[in-house]
Amino acid sequence: MLIHSVMDKKYVITIGRQLGSGGRYLGEQLSEKLGIPCYDKELIQLASRESGLGKEFFERADEQSKHGFFNTFFGFRSGYMGDVTGNYLSNEILFKIQSDVIKNLAEKESCIFVGRCADYILREHTKLLSIFVSAEIDDRIRIISENNKIPPENAKILIEQTDKKRAGYYNYFSNKTWGMATSYKLCFNSSFISIQDMISFIEERIKKDQL
Repeated sequence: MLIHSVMDKKYVITIGRQLGSGGRYLGEQLSEKLGIPCYDKELIQLASRESGLGKEFFERADEQSKHGFFNTFFGFRSGYMGDVTGNYLSNEILFKIQSDVIKNLAEKESCIFVGRCADYILREHTKLLSIFVSAEIDDRIRIISENNKIPPENAKILIEQTDKKRAGYYNYFSNKTWGMATSYKLCFNSSFISIQDMISFIEERIKKDQL
């Protein structure tokens, strides 16, 4: 466990990840190890609660949505926010609401965010460690096939579709490129380094205040 003086400092870890690379698992394990919360799909619930909008708005605009991110407008009836045109709510407004939730959480305490452009949203945070996790395609296919109990060929299609949606979401809202090493402070390939070794490396960086 990190020394108390280090834990008193507010820092943020963001994790971008390829499907099947173990990025979400890394977030969960880091959360347990460091004793700080990890936010993934919980952000949808929080954004819904803070805005008063139904979860379905955020679920459909989510980076992993089966409906596809570039469905630009969603039907809307309650008249939230002044720049909504007519009875529709745009992806940009939904992104702004979720971004505010992410910023508010990061201001209050140290925490971990998985996906959702959190590294870009928090780019001005003075203690930000942005991470991207990838893996070899054969390993990813095997993991997704086993976890979802689907044939390898279907796992490959799911991986390609999900990565495309995540890249589209990230590239659209940020001025960076999803998965490119220069977009992050740390990049790991989980086919060659274990999750536990990643955690040890990250913990050492935090101890040395090298975020």
